[in-house]
Amino acid sequence: MANKLINQMGLPKSIANIFTARNIITAKDALSLTEFELMELLDVGMAEVTSAMAHISEIVCPPCQTALLLMEQRVHNESLAGHLPTRLKGLDEALCGGIPFGVLTELVGPAGIGKTQFCLKLSLLASLPANCGGLDGRVIYIDVESKFSSRRLIEIGINSFPEIFHKKGMAQEEVDDDYLYLTYHRWQVEY
Repeated sequence: MANKLINQMGLPKSIANIFTARNIITAKDALSLTEFELMELLDVGMAEVTSAMAHISEIVCPPCQTALLLMEQRVHNESLAGHLPTRLKGLDEALCGGIPFGVLTELVGPAGIGKTQFCLKLSLLASLPANCGGLDGRVIYIDVESKFSSRRLIEIGINSFPEIFHKKGMAQEEVDDDYLYLTYHRWQVEY
């Protein structure tokens, strides 16, 4: 929005032409100067500069929004209101149902607290079939610390979802040097 042209902002023609004549073409050009600098450069009064700057700011700056307003908008927007339940009752209650869809969630904490294990479990939860409480989705696990362990993922699956991992023919494991395939009918996690 900062590169929006001043002559396309609905300013009175007289003031828009003065901005253009002084090579103040975009909103960024205008907003980079103080009102006093603009008053001197444009050779107009303070009232005209203040009015023009308010108009430009209103068009290019997003409205101020509180965290509460953003949360209320999210709740009202059906497509983004879903959550991935973590199956940790207290955490799910605090997060209003789990990890929210449609946003980037950063998980932080001291070393050894279980961030990697939690992410592995969320990966399983997201990719489980819907009839098993999952999202029937696909997961891309980005591991910048090389902590991913396919064996640990299988252990978490066996311990957390024994009814799925122990069903004969339901789970199939293939591990080669670079890939892990866990297939549950339509469920597949790849690494």
